[in-house]
Amino acid sequence: MRTITTVTELRHALALQREQGKSIGFVPTMGALHEGHLSLVRMSKQHTDVTVVSIFVNPTQFGPSEDFEKYPRTMEADASLLVEEEVEFLFAPSVQQIYPAAHDTRIHLDAITNLYEGARRPGHFDGVATVVSILFNIVQPQAGYFGQKDAQQLAVIRKLVADLAFPIEIIAGSTIREKDGLALSSRNRYLNADDRKEAVALSKTLFFMRDSLRDRQDVASAKAAGTHEFHRIAPNGLLDYLDIVNSETFQPISSFESTGLCTIIIAANIGATRLIDNIPI
Repeated sequence: MRTITTVTELRHALALQREQGKSIGFVPTMGALHEGHLSLVRMSKQHTDVTVVSIFVNPTQFGPSEDFEKYPRTMEADASLLVEEEVEFLFAPSVQQIYPAAHDTRIHLDAITNLYEGARRPGHFDGVATVVSILFNIVQPQAGYFGQKDAQQLAVIRKLVADLAFPIEIIAGSTIREKDGLALSSRNRYLNADDRKEAVALSKTLFFMRDSLRDRQDVASAKAAGTHEFHRIAPNGLLDYLDIVNSETFQPISSFESTGLCTIIIAANIGATRLIDNIPI
């Protein structure tokens, strides 16, 4: 694996790959890699000739009171995992490489970012859309791989690619879970032993609601029952939201009549850690 830290060097290296007719897959990450990230790497390795993984903790998607400074940075361990997966290129740029001096451009998507994570974390998706656009322009992959775990982010990226005509196929990888159902997340390492026991409430609530919606009838009742189930499992947890949304627009639905694919979404604070999860239905 070749580790590259500058935009110029990566562009040159990938230009040589394209001259050889090789396809490029791209997995953007913020590091602290786990099996969820590695599953995306394996998808890219299976479908493209060359895989690029970026590790960049993007400051523009963190709010003033969020955890940018303490976000886990485990570059040495991450690099070792990527070597084991036979990744061709690791791109690990500095902030100055991504946002040079006088950088003054932001990308904003409207309706799809107005609710849920977008409402709770103002500016978050502007930062996501901007950094992903920059990385797409640097790497110029044929395919980009993103996890279903961050469902609203995935919807934002799909919308971004469609609206700005990026010639990139966006491929979603299924959420990878622990044996008890907890979705893998870099933030899980913040959970203490008691928090970890209650954190499973997010996934159990989603599975409970999915099973109760087999007939796709009463959305309001399913949400009420799901809320009760969450508090039963995690009496100390603070439920932020629990809703059912259109998977593409991320607008809430009140019934299943004339809707496309839907996703149940949940966010909650378990101890001092904010977690999100979702399940398509």
